[in-house]
Amino acid sequence: MNYLRVVVVVLLLGPYLILLGRGASGTQISARGVINLAHRQSAWTPILQTSANLSDIRSIRSFFEFRTLDPEGAIFYGDTKDGKDWFVLSLRDGIPEMQIGKADILVSIKGGRRLNDGAWHLLELRSEGKFVVLEVNSNPELVVGLHSELTEEELTGKIRLGLGGMLVDKQKLFNPFQPDIDACVRGGQWLNLSTLWDTDPTWDPRPCFSEIKRGSYFPGTGMVTFNTSDLPGFKTEEAGITIQIIGSWTGTLLSLQSTDFEYILGELDGHTDVKEVQLGLKEGSETAALPREPAALTFTILKHSLVVNSKPVLETESLDFFSMWKKGMLLTFGGVPGDSEAAKRSNHLRGCLEKILVQEQVIDLDQALYKHTTVSSHSCPTEAMNELA
Repeated sequence: MNYLRVVVVVLLLGPYLILLGRGASGTQISARGVINLAHRQSAWTPILQTSANLSDIRSIRSFFEFRTLDPEGAIFYGDTKDGKDWFVLSLRDGIPEMQIGKADILVSIKGGRRLNDGAWHLLELRSEGKFVVLEVNSNPELVVGLHSELTEEELTGKIRLGLGGMLVDKQKLFNPFQPDIDACVRGGQWLNLSTLWDTDPTWDPRPCFSEIKRGSYFPGTGMVTFNTSDLPGFKTEEAGITIQIIGSWTGTLLSLQSTDFEYILGELDGHTDVKEVQLGLKEGSETAALPREPAALTFTILKHSLVVNSKPVLETESLDFFSMWKKGMLLTFGGVPGDSEAAKRSNHLRGCLEKILVQEQVIDLDQALYKHTTVSSHSCPTEAMNELA
């Protein structure tokens, strides 16, 4: 039997290790159906929360099906004593990771198979005495042994549970991670609880795609914005800064903005037969036609010029794009931020961007300055764009 066994000195935190659950305000729903863990504004707040009296807990086993292509994010959380003792299950590099906090003791353990392969996996968590066991598809993947020389006190009061986030400050984590996760769960059985769960008011509950592939899906209603100062810069002036995009789309692909500059690559005024470049400068503007719906596009930023698929679209000695990039411009995928005329004329991107690279580094949309709740960071539907489960 191949699984990871780890023994650490820490007090067993109790049955909440295998739960999900309740919390703040919002609509109440069941946590047994299909739930999309993405599409919310508050990264750390669980999308679903519930709580129960520990005296009502009769089962120490929970199971649910889980599917994702995302390598990192929070799956579920539990705590007692108003967050003094807590537990969180997450993914890191696609591999399950458990972190536990008890008094001044922190534990972080990672192991098992990668789960971010786009397939549905049956996850079961249960307590076996002083061991917490994670099974994937009926095979033990992660076994954590917890033991303390201290007298174990009887747990009383409430247990709080959360799905897709945490209820304690992220500063308590032993090993910080990115909480946003583009994933779905279904068929959950959370101990013996049958209560409704409270939803995060910022959560935009959306159906899960029936089949998924890698990429970032834009449904035609939102955009994602980065500050270029947070992205890789140029290595040599000759090579410049390259943005490579592979995929299929309609609408506005990207825009680049600073105080006195605006560049738009995409469709304006509903014209879907031609992709345009709109350059908005203080001294004027110009447009350039691009090939229709390219499978791959390379946008290169040089010191005094912009190039699309090896074709110069702007040359100006009055602007130093390298300095502007380093100082910070807004690089937006899927639309044009603000209320300018160009923003009003632009159409949001609809389609699947299978890969976005800046300086040959894959960009994670979860790291963006702003991401609209309708955008899926790591998954696209495999068939028609509107195919939903």
